[in-house]
Amino acid sequence: MQLVDLLSPGRTQAGLAITSKKRLLEHLARMLAEDGDPELTRIIFDGLVSREKMGSTGLGHGIAIPHGRIAADIAPVAAFVRLRDRIPFDAADGDGVDLILAMVVPDHFSDQHLKLLALLAEMFDQGKVVADLRAAPDDHSLYQVLADWRPKRGSG
Repeated sequence: MQLVDLLSPGRTQAGLAITSKKRLLEHLARMLAEDGDPELTRIIFDGLVSREKMGSTGLGHGIAIPHGRIAADIAPVAAFVRLRDRIPFDAADGDGVDLILAMVVPDHFSDQHLKLLALLAEMFDQGKVVADLRAAPDDHSLYQVLADWRPKRGSG
Protein backbone atom coordinates (compact mmCIF):
# COMPACT_ATOMS: atom_id res chain seq x y z
CA MET A 1 0.00 0.00 0.00
CA GLN A 2 1.28 3.44 -0.97
CA LEU A 3 0.36 6.92 0.21
CA VAL A 4 -1.55 7.66 -3.00
CA ASP A 5 -3.83 4.69 -2.21
CA LEU A 6 -5.08 6.49 0.93
CA LEU A 7 -5.49 10.03 -0.41
CA SER A 8 -7.89 11.70 -2.79
CA PRO A 9 -7.96 15.21 -4.24
CA GLY A 10 -11.00 15.94 -2.05
CA ARG A 11 -8.98 15.19 1.09
CA THR A 12 -6.16 17.58 0.22
CA GLN A 13 -6.33 21.28 1.13
CA ALA A 14 -3.90 24.16 0.67
CA GLY A 15 -3.99 27.42 2.62
CA LEU A 16 -6.36 26.29 5.36
CA ALA A 17 -6.91 28.95 8.05
CA ILE A 18 -7.08 27.16 11.41
CA THR A 19 -5.64 28.53 14.64
CA SER A 20 -5.57 25.64 17.14
CA LYS A 21 -4.56 22.00 17.37
CA LYS A 22 -8.05 20.99 18.54
CA ARG A 23 -9.77 22.73 15.62
CA LEU A 24 -7.25 21.16 13.23
CA LEU A 25 -7.95 17.65 14.57
CA GLU A 26 -11.71 18.29 14.31
CA HIS A 27 -11.31 19.42 10.69
CA LEU A 28 -9.13 16.42 9.84
CA ALA A 29 -11.65 14.03 11.43
CA ARG A 30 -14.38 15.47 9.18
CA MET A 31 -12.12 15.09 6.13
CA LEU A 32 -11.30 11.49 7.03
CA ALA A 33 -14.97 10.56 7.60
CA GLU A 34 -15.73 11.08 3.93
CA ASP A 35 -19.47 10.49 4.05
CA GLY A 36 -19.96 13.09 6.79
CA ASP A 37 -21.22 10.53 9.29
CA PRO A 38 -21.16 12.41 12.64
CA GLU A 39 -20.61 9.22 14.65
CA LEU A 40 -17.62 8.18 12.51
CA THR A 41 -16.27 11.74 12.69
CA ARG A 42 -16.44 11.59 16.50
CA ILE A 43 -14.73 8.17 16.59
CA ILE A 44 -11.94 9.43 14.34
CA PHE A 45 -11.53 12.65 16.33
CA ASP A 46 -11.38 10.69 19.59
CA GLY A 47 -8.77 8.36 18.07
CA LEU A 48 -6.59 11.25 16.92
CA VAL A 49 -6.86 13.01 20.29
CA SER A 50 -6.13 9.78 22.16
CA ARG A 51 -2.95 9.27 20.13
CA GLU A 52 -1.87 12.87 20.72
CA LYS A 53 -2.28 12.38 24.48
CA MET A 54 0.33 9.59 24.26
CA GLY A 55 2.77 12.06 22.72
CA SER A 56 2.72 14.67 20.02
CA THR A 57 2.83 13.46 16.43
CA GLY A 58 4.64 16.67 15.50
CA LEU A 59 7.85 15.57 13.78
CA GLY A 60 9.49 18.98 13.86
CA HIS A 61 10.31 21.39 11.03
CA GLY A 62 6.62 22.30 10.73
CA ILE A 63 5.40 18.76 10.00
CA ALA A 64 2.90 16.58 11.87
CA ILE A 65 1.41 13.15 11.22
CA PRO A 66 -1.64 12.77 13.49
CA HIS A 67 -2.77 9.18 13.19
CA GLY A 68 -4.64 6.44 14.93
CA ARG A 69 -6.12 3.00 14.79
CA ILE A 70 -9.85 3.01 15.42
CA ALA A 71 -12.50 0.44 16.25
CA ALA A 72 -14.57 0.99 13.13
CA ASP A 73 -15.09 -0.86 9.89
CA ILE A 74 -13.22 1.56 7.63
CA ALA A 75 -10.66 1.37 4.88
CA PRO A 76 -7.33 3.03 5.68
CA VAL A 77 -7.65 6.69 4.75
CA ALA A 78 -5.48 9.81 4.83
CA ALA A 79 -5.96 13.55 4.48
CA PHE A 80 -3.40 16.29 3.93
CA VAL A 81 -3.62 19.99 4.76
CA ARG A 82 -1.20 22.85 4.42
CA LEU A 83 -2.10 25.61 6.83
CA ARG A 84 -1.94 29.26 5.89
CA ASP A 85 -0.03 29.95 9.13
CA ARG A 86 1.77 27.60 11.50
CA ILE A 87 -0.01 26.63 14.72
CA PRO A 88 1.38 25.23 18.00
CA PHE A 89 1.41 21.42 17.99
CA ASP A 90 3.69 20.43 20.88
CA ALA A 91 6.39 19.17 18.50
CA ALA A 92 9.73 18.21 20.04
CA ASP A 93 11.51 21.13 18.38
CA GLY A 94 8.89 23.59 19.69
CA ASP A 95 8.06 24.83 16.19
CA GLY A 96 4.49 25.18 15.01
CA VAL A 97 3.19 23.06 12.14
CA ASP A 98 1.87 23.92 8.72
CA LEU A 99 2.13 20.57 6.88
CA ILE A 100 -0.16 17.91 8.32
CA LEU A 101 -0.91 14.45 7.03
CA ALA A 102 -3.56 12.65 9.08
CA MET A 103 -4.25 8.95 8.78
CA VAL A 104 -6.63 6.47 10.37
CA VAL A 105 -6.73 2.72 9.96
CA PRO A 106 -8.86 -0.02 11.49
CA ASP A 107 -7.61 -1.58 14.75
CA HIS A 108 -6.41 -4.81 13.12
CA PHE A 109 -4.16 -2.90 10.69
CA SER A 110 -1.15 -2.66 13.05
CA ASP A 111 1.69 -3.90 10.80
CA GLN A 112 0.51 -1.97 7.76
CA HIS A 113 -0.03 1.11 9.95
CA LEU A 114 3.62 1.07 11.04
CA LYS A 115 4.81 0.58 7.44
CA LEU A 116 2.72 3.55 6.31
CA LEU A 117 4.13 5.72 9.10
CA ALA A 118 7.66 4.74 8.01
CA LEU A 119 6.81 5.75 4.42
CA LEU A 120 5.53 9.12 5.63
CA ALA A 121 8.65 9.70 7.70
CA GLU A 122 10.74 8.93 4.60
CA MET A 123 8.72 11.33 2.46
CA PHE A 124 8.90 14.18 4.98
CA ASP A 125 12.65 13.64 5.34
CA GLN A 126 13.12 14.66 1.70
CA GLY A 127 13.72 18.39 1.54
CA LYS A 128 12.55 18.75 -2.07
CA VAL A 129 9.19 17.13 -1.31
CA VAL A 130 8.65 19.38 1.71
CA ALA A 131 9.61 22.46 -0.33
CA ASP A 132 7.26 21.40 -3.13
CA LEU A 133 4.41 20.91 -0.63
CA ARG A 134 4.95 24.39 0.76
CA ALA A 135 5.17 25.92 -2.74
CA ALA A 136 2.12 24.21 -4.27
CA PRO A 137 -0.29 27.01 -5.23
CA ASP A 138 -3.60 25.14 -4.82
CA ASP A 139 -5.31 21.95 -3.66
CA HIS A 140 -4.77 20.12 -6.95
CA SER A 141 -1.05 20.94 -7.09
CA LEU A 142 -0.65 19.88 -3.48
CA TYR A 143 -2.37 16.56 -4.18
CA GLN A 144 -0.17 16.06 -7.26
CA VAL A 145 3.04 16.42 -5.23
CA LEU A 146 1.78 13.73 -2.86
CA ALA A 147 0.46 11.45 -5.62
CA ASP A 148 3.71 11.67 -7.59
CA TRP A 149 5.97 10.82 -4.65
CA ARG A 150 7.42 7.31 -4.59
CA PRO A 151 9.51 5.75 -1.83
CA LYS A 152 13.07 4.74 -2.48
CA ARG A 153 13.47 1.23 -3.81
CA GLY A 154 13.00 -1.33 -1.06
CA SER A 155 10.78 0.87 1.11
CA GLY A 156 7.19 -0.01 1.93
